[in-house]
Amino acid sequence: MRAQPATSEARRLAAQLVAYGGSRTGSMREAHTRGGSPQFRHKTRATPRRVRLTRQATQAWDSRFRDTAEAVARKSTTREPIIQEPEPFEPEATRRAAGDVESSRANRGWWDRNADEYQIEHGTFLGDDRFVWGPEGLDEVEAELLGPAQDLKGRDVLEIGSGAAQCSRWLAAQGARPVALDLSHRQLQHALRIGVAFPLVEADAGALPFRDGSFDLACSAYGALPFVADPVVVLREVRRVLRPGGRFVFSVTHPLRWAFPDEPGPEGLSVAASYFDRTPYVEQDEQGRAVYVEHHRTLGDRVRDIVAGGFRLVDLVEPEWPSWNTAEWGGWSPLRGGLIPGTAIFVCERD
Repeated sequence: MRAQPATSEARRLAAQLVAYGGSRTGSMREAHTRGGSPQFRHKTRATPRRVRLTRQATQAWDSRFRDTAEAVARKSTTREPIIQEPEPFEPEATRRAAGDVESSRANRGWWDRNADEYQIEHGTFLGDDRFVWGPEGLDEVEAELLGPAQDLKGRDVLEIGSGAAQCSRWLAAQGARPVALDLSHRQLQHALRIGVAFPLVEADAGALPFRDGSFDLACSAYGALPFVADPVVVLREVRRVLRPGGRFVFSVTHPLRWAFPDEPGPEGLSVAASYFDRTPYVEQDEQGRAVYVEHHRTLGDRVRDIVAGGFRLVDLVEPEWPSWNTAEWGGWSPLRGGLIPGTAIFVCERD
């Protein structure tokens, strides 16, 4: 299903959003299974904004979202977004070249159209103020990849690909000073709906709108890196805005998953493609225009990108699937999670 133009109420609320600054980011979302192995989905936006909404407007938005979400939940056989229209076409899934501009345009539009459905379907798992690194459910409370929680107090933290800003909300609760970035205007509206007490910035991760050395830490849970043609550009920008000794931790779909079909059952355990095929996964419309793009990098590629971006890799975390997690999320499942890795988390530091 595809998002409709906003209703008059949505347009009225959106009119109160205030333009600001610049970064490309993303947020977690399951992939379609046909024709390839994209995993969590993200997005990119060229025009940055700081977003503000009045208390009255936020309450109105929250009420409209809650009422619609409850109505959708009653339709147990559907996964409908809050605002929808008949799908005019079924995108064609293929593997072909896709540059940064095409990837950015496609993923920005995809996430603005699908943010509502994503929040309805996965908001409970993510929570309003949890810091979850991936579908396995690894929580920063336990992982401490950014450091012990008590050491976060007073630290300036940039979250890239914030979605509804759940991770930033958790960071703020620890006394940190987060800034949440996302390329999707609609995802940031959901951040406002839940409530924020920190800046939201709609921007491009390849051109961060901050001065050099603005942050102590940066993080990204499935944001930006899988969706850009040249991740080194993003890594260099993140390094630029970090202070010396700063840490950047990011999670992506484990590169090994690209060799397998994106299916949670037994059919997802047979190798279907070459792990070494870096051709981007693209969904395109009837005119061949990309509507979603995801870029594959091998583990070696990721390490070389990190080094080329000016970071030192200090850890690579491959979360195991925990026994308590019985959920399926796209191609992630207890079956597959017990046999092959689903997420790779890179812990990097700037010297």
